[in-house]
Amino acid sequence: MTNAGKHMAPISLTDKASRQSTGSLSLAIVVVSYNVRDLLRACLAATYASLAHEDDLDAMLWVVDNASTDGSAEMTASAFPQARLIASLMNLGFAGGNNLALRTMGLGGTSPSAGPDRPQGAIAVGGRIHPSDVDSVPQLVMLLNPDAEPRADAIGRMARFLRDHPAAGGVGAQLRYPDGRFQHGAFRFPGLWQLWFDFFPPRPRRLLDSRLNGRYPLASYEAGEPFPIDFALGAALMVRREAIWDAGLLDEGYFMYAEEVDWCWRIRRAGWPLYCAPAATVVHHGGASTRQFRARSFINLWRSRYRLYERFYSPAKRRLASLIVSIGMPVEAHRAGVAAKRGEIPADELSQRLEAIRQVTALFRGGLRVEVR
Repeated sequence: MTNAGKHMAPISLTDKASRQSTGSLSLAIVVVSYNVRDLLRACLAATYASLAHEDDLDAMLWVVDNASTDGSAEMTASAFPQARLIASLMNLGFAGGNNLALRTMGLGGTSPSAGPDRPQGAIAVGGRIHPSDVDSVPQLVMLLNPDAEPRADAIGRMARFLRDHPAAGGVGAQLRYPDGRFQHGAFRFPGLWQLWFDFFPPRPRRLLDSRLNGRYPLASYEAGEPFPIDFALGAALMVRREAIWDAGLLDEGYFMYAEEVDWCWRIRRAGWPLYCAPAATVVHHGGASTRQFRARSFINLWRSRYRLYERFYSPAKRRLASLIVSIGMPVEAHRAGVAAKRGEIPADELSQRLEAIRQVTALFRGGLRVEVR
């Protein structure tokens, strides 16, 4: 029997019952970083400060450096020797970097693109099942972006929620911008209205924060109680190991963007509901690594969306998505041209944008193919 259909009533994470220890929880926090040394330093310092609030968490912080050239790995080894550092010789992307750590700690085998890694309650390593290794694997895994900083006891609040609610597969945090402004960190699975709004912002603008655009109401966050969601951003997402066993690791067919959407979709399909815990606050700078390659990031974003649509949309819905993209990309090109005429972007950037738009248009028209398993 799966956990599908189990209902969880909202619960406060600030009551005394949720604070009572029922034994130490093992937690692995994975930070995948690429050329954001200063943000990474702040992230690791904030993470250890948050963990200092907890007495019943057996936590290990893992840092995967994706072949940075700014001294990130050296800084981590020097300033945070207690962290487990994996210095990759190549940029594996978000999914590949996280999976490298998850496999190293005993949570994975091959790429999940072909299906779940293992049956529930067992660990697959090198294609073999080792049930006796279960106790050595962390009970909880948290994905944390290097541009994210947990505040106060945010990590402990998330862990206690999963401890106290064994039917929950994972939990996200309440994200805030560095200046304290609210930031959406939990969403409904992407639909066609969200895709349309990307090209044609709605009137009135408040619809951008509506259900049509995949957002949950601000009131859900302000209430302070955990509420059910479709997915949380990978900037701060904690998942139960059993949910990972059922759903598999992250799909490395995504190099950047949409990895956590795919992962949460598979976790939900495996019968594990997901929640947001607004009382757990994490500051998220947002887009620090991706801003380094604007045209490449644009292409990566749409390749990831294409893959996501191929995996989770019906054929009819995929055709509609392709139609929206074919209508929207010329509009995107026109906007870039207007911005260049106004002097808002230089000529070389305009050329890069137009080439990126051309590639994305060809992808959705079938001129390019993305391997989807």
